[in-house]
Amino acid sequence: MDAPTWLVGWRCLLLLALVGSTRSEGVQSCEEVRKLFQWRLVGAIKGLPDSPRAGPDLQVCTSEKPTCCTRKMEERYQTAARQDMQQALQTSSSTLKFLISRNAAAFQETLETLIRQAENYTSILFCNTYRNMALEAAASVQEFFTDVGLYLFGADVNPEEFVNRFFDSLFPLVYDHLINPGVADSSLEYSECIRMARRDLSPFGNIPQRVMGQMGRSLLPSRTFLQALNLGIEVINTTDHLHFSKECSRAVLRMQYCPYCQGLTLSKPCMGYCLNVMRGCLAHMAELNPHWHAYIRSLEELSDAMHGTYDVEHVLLNFHLLVNDAVMQAHLDGPKLSDQVNKICGRPSRTPTQSPRCSFDESKEKYGMKISARNEEETLANRRKEFINNLRLHRTFYGALADQLCVNDLAAADGLPCWNGEDIVKSYTQHVVGNGIKDQSGNPEIKVKGTDPVINQIIDKLKHVIQLLQGRSPKPDKWELQMGSGGGMAEQVSGDCDDEDGCGASGSGEVKRTLKVTDCRLSKSRLESAFQLPLIDCVLSV
Repeated sequence: MDAPTWLVGWRCLLLLALVGSTRSEGVQSCEEVRKLFQWRLVGAIKGLPDSPRAGPDLQVCTSEKPTCCTRKMEERYQTAARQDMQQALQTSSSTLKFLISRNAAAFQETLETLIRQAENYTSILFCNTYRNMALEAAASVQEFFTDVGLYLFGADVNPEEFVNRFFDSLFPLVYDHLINPGVADSSLEYSECIRMARRDLSPFGNIPQRVMGQMGRSLLPSRTFLQALNLGIEVINTTDHLHFSKECSRAVLRMQYCPYCQGLTLSKPCMGYCLNVMRGCLAHMAELNPHWHAYIRSLEELSDAMHGTYDVEHVLLNFHLLVNDAVMQAHLDGPKLSDQVNKICGRPSRTPTQSPRCSFDESKEKYGMKISARNEEETLANRRKEFINNLRLHRTFYGALADQLCVNDLAAADGLPCWNGEDIVKSYTQHVVGNGIKDQSGNPEIKVKGTDPVINQIIDKLKHVIQLLQGRSPKPDKWELQMGSGGGMAEQVSGDCDDEDGCGASGSGEVKRTLKVTDCRLSKSRLESAFQLPLIDCVLSV
């Protein structure tokens, strides 16, 4: 006998053996069923039958043939079926859940790093260029970037307020050290008067308004992006632990465990049968599909739009350049500002003092650290792009979930004998329905009734976050941004990036210098307490 003929014969014998062994009439012992039951459900139950017998008290696994199941076993199988469904859902969503949660954590960590790097750049600016006011400005710089971080990560702080607060605190320092250098006023009341006069005098020109625009255009989309990722994780967690209807539990029991009662321990459900059961059980979940698809598309659109002055990385790492421009503007207008301050606040009684200065310890340089230009391949924009490309593979996750469960694990392969809910057959002959609630009216295996309030709540949340994402996506022409946590400044801004926005070559490009930081020490701050990461206070040098 040649090899092909032998192989065909062997397959035929195997097929006959499977079909023959699946007929419960021929099952003389329930030993295999007992072993599987005890192994699957961990532990023995009194009264497990040794041989097939009538089962008039069974509720789901009914049959005219003798059975190896008791009512108690059926109840335990019912519990196992629900657990199997939950486990199958969690396994199917694990890759998607890990993708979103890992990137949400990575984006937050990257933003925290950017905030600290931008704060160090600003501190370096004062230490290198405006040493006389550097130590006095340190608290305002730290507070500003603390508020940036708090806002990015969802706190109820107002960007317009913390931008104004920063420039309000900066003006008295500029006035004392640049406009009237060499002397310092000891009166807190006079400094407060200068601070309060800043918004009327506009010593920094339009730069505070430009900072507000840039911060709003970049921080708000990033904040919304992070919030949307957290909602995505919430959606998956909710569907992973969804409670299934009694009809679904009974249908899964019939599909998965009822064949055991007839001694059919090696059987798997037919593909069509499995699809009907799973599509019925997951009909409400399939209603998430168009909203999940729109959610991922909205994330992609927002991510694509976050570039130039909409890119938080660009804005934060170039903030110190706008601060320098603001200080220079006030310095140039010094005589005029001095006259205006004298009219508003009067002439102070002043005494010469020595302002604290930045100090450098060259002997500690060997312990320093370098703040270098970021690798272009490691930018936040590139990380977002890679994440979105991976996320797009899961756009139809909820619509294809039932099919995925059957194809990957539950159902028998094509051409093999399979369980149709009653017996082992060559193929499933019932009508196979589609996905979603509307298609379930003709489902022969399970009745789907009404709507699921939990799914409806998830859909409402997805609709809301989709609106937020679309509202934060800059349009090609204009984008009206509402700044602040509860309103505030409404600004019409152009979608183009120009010199006024700090994108041109005139001192506002990406930072290319290598800066050395020496005499570093860890200090506590509001940002550190909020994010459990240390902020570095350093004596700085170029």
